[in-house]
Amino acid sequence: MANPNRLQRTLGKLDGLPGPLRRAARNLALRRAVPFTGTAGLDFVALTPERSEIHIANRGKVQNHIGGVHAAAMGLLAETATGMVVGMNVRDDCLPLCKTMKVAFKKRATGALTAQAHLTDDQRHLLATQTKGEVIVAVTVTDEAGVQPIECEFVWAWIPKDQKPANGRNPS
Repeated sequence: MANPNRLQRTLGKLDGLPGPLRRAARNLALRRAVPFTGTAGLDFVALTPERSEIHIANRGKVQNHIGGVHAAAMGLLAETATGMVVGMNVRDDCLPLCKTMKVAFKKRATGALTAQAHLTDDQRHLLATQTKGEVIVAVTVTDEAGVQPIECEFVWAWIPKDQKPANGRNPS
């Protein structure tokens, strides 16, 4: 594949740290870059160019009225997992944008949740070589019981940074 992008290079600087310290440093760096992930307390368990794994604990600040992880927090978890794996692959001269997000609630979640997202080699090649495009990013969200309470589909687009939408809207 192509040379590491900025996110890969930044996280690569943490590789020399011992495991628990590396995870804490990764969480700190990514929560600073995307503050809302820190507000929700997302835990960046694993992050490679091929896959991401992100965890959210079922705790008070992200709970709904029945004591489970709130629907919005579930969506954030899945969106972050897909966005991070895209972010690990998009060229430095391009801006990744979530184009569509579909979340179907299937079952009541039990406890904490984990989202795992991945890209195929072909998708990674497109992100590394094309200045503009879009990919459907596969993501699975499971709870502590191994149940998949939501099914998601995320389409991520990327455009050259110099074409950043002035109105903040995603490209069509």
